[in-house]
Amino acid sequence: MNIVTRKNPLCKGKSVPDKTFRGSGGVFSRLLDLFLPPVCINCHRPVSDHSHLCFECWPRVHFITPPLCDITGLPLPYDPDPQSTNAPLLSAVALSHPPDYDRARAVALFDDVMRTLVHGLKYGDRREGLALFGRWLALAGRELLTDADLILPVPLYPWRLWQRRFNQAALLSLELASLTGIALDVMALQRQKATRSQIGLREHQRRRNVAGAFALAPQKAELVKDKNILLVDDVLTTGSTADACARTLKKAGARRVDVLVLARSGNISGPDWQL
Repeated sequence: MNIVTRKNPLCKGKSVPDKTFRGSGGVFSRLLDLFLPPVCINCHRPVSDHSHLCFECWPRVHFITPPLCDITGLPLPYDPDPQSTNAPLLSAVALSHPPDYDRARAVALFDDVMRTLVHGLKYGDRREGLALFGRWLALAGRELLTDADLILPVPLYPWRLWQRRFNQAALLSLELASLTGIALDVMALQRQKATRSQIGLREHQRRRNVAGAFALAPQKAELVKDKNILLVDDVLTTGSTADACARTLKKAGARRVDVLVLARSGNISGPDWQL
């Protein structure tokens, strides 16, 4: 089957497969829809196309939109200086607890429909939303993608990967790399220490839990040296895991480490929203 390539504005001039031009594959897809009609990836109501949300579920995804903190990506209640285009917007968290990564962006808050979608992917191997998740990530991370050299997923410990059979961060990274044409390596960053689940741990416990947990594969040192790295994961809570990965990558010579996730967890107005 011939696949036509097109120029993607996020690809810095690279050509990527265009899945819209598939010849007879499109006819086959429409025929298949007669037997497996597209449904909402959350509530399973009928929709017009696969990997979509219905009109009732879409408003229940609470997208994070500007104004944002330039470093943490946290939503700000207002733009403190709308007349200035050069002054950085910084949240109190970024000033009081500067993260080890450089910038973070997230698609939406980790609640309601987004929580269900992330849990479905992470624990239920529900992959029908991956195409939509990839588009969301590309939009939320457009600032980070413009000069990213390499996409790396947050890795799982080998035993957990064997139990789960897949890494949801790697699946999201594959989708994003396919859309943007940016290089991807799912083996460069490794989790060398088995850690307990971060669920239920306080911020300082999370940091202690992931301390020394990550390492760069020895043969991958040159891959990250002087590169702008985009780290991809499903959820960002305290940022402890992202910080641990960023420290590992910067120690190996990475120029910059940005973080892109589907959802942010926490109370954006309370002390739990720490990075």
